[in-house]
Amino acid sequence: MSEVSKDVLDWIFCVFIAIILALLIKFYIFTPTIVNGSSMYPTLKSNERLALSRITRTFNKVPNRGDIITFEEPSVLEVSKEKANLDNPVAIYNYNPTNIFAKFTYYVLEWTKTSYIKRVIALPGEHVQIIDGQFYINGSLLDEPYLPDNVITTTSQENFEYAFTDIVVPENCVFACGDNRSASLDCRAFGCIPFDKIEGTVLFRFWPLDKFGGVEQIGTN
Repeated sequence: MSEVSKDVLDWIFCVFIAIILALLIKFYIFTPTIVNGSSMYPTLKSNERLALSRITRTFNKVPNRGDIITFEEPSVLEVSKEKANLDNPVAIYNYNPTNIFAKFTYYVLEWTKTSYIKRVIALPGEHVQIIDGQFYINGSLLDEPYLPDNVITTTSQENFEYAFTDIVVPENCVFACGDNRSASLDCRAFGCIPFDKIEGTVLFRFWPLDKFGGVEQIGTN
C-alpha cells in the first residue's frame, strides 16, 4: 500500500471515529436544540438555541418539578373527554420503528422526529388539578414564580375542552405544560408523558448571546 493510500485510510478512520463519538455524545450526554414556537413564552422565545442534558434519559432519572424538558410528540394531540382514559392518562404513542435503520434515523439522527418543549408540573403519583385558572398539586396551590403575573391556566383552547385537568399522574410519567398557558398544546390535551419519551432537560441558553446562561427553572419537589 502506498503512503498516500495509507494516509487516506487513516484520515477516513479518524473521521469515522469522530462521527461515532459525536453521535454517542449527542444521544447519551448533551445536544443543542432550537425553540420552535411560542408555547414557552416569555421564558423561551422562538429561534432561541438551548443546550440539553441527556442524563435524565440515559440514567432514567425522574425530572424535577419546574424542569424544562423536551419530549417526543405524541401520536394523538387532542384526546376528547369521551375517549380519554382517566384511569391511565398517558399520552398515546403509535409510532414504533422496527428495523435498525429506521430506529437509527428516528432516535439517533432525529431526522423525522418532532419534539415538544414544556415545563414539568407534576410527578408520578401526584394528583394534578386545574382550579380557578391555577394548578393544584395534591390539593395545594402550585407556586409558579417563573410565570408573569395574572397568567391563567386554561382548561380549553379554540373550542376544544381539555380532558386531562383533574388526574393522578401514572408511574414513570410526568405532567408537563407550556408557560404560555393560553397558547400551548400540552399534557392538558394529550395526557402524561412516559419517561422513555423524554429526550432531555434544558441546561442553558446559548443564543442569542445577550441571553447566554441558565433558563429559570424554579420549582419544588
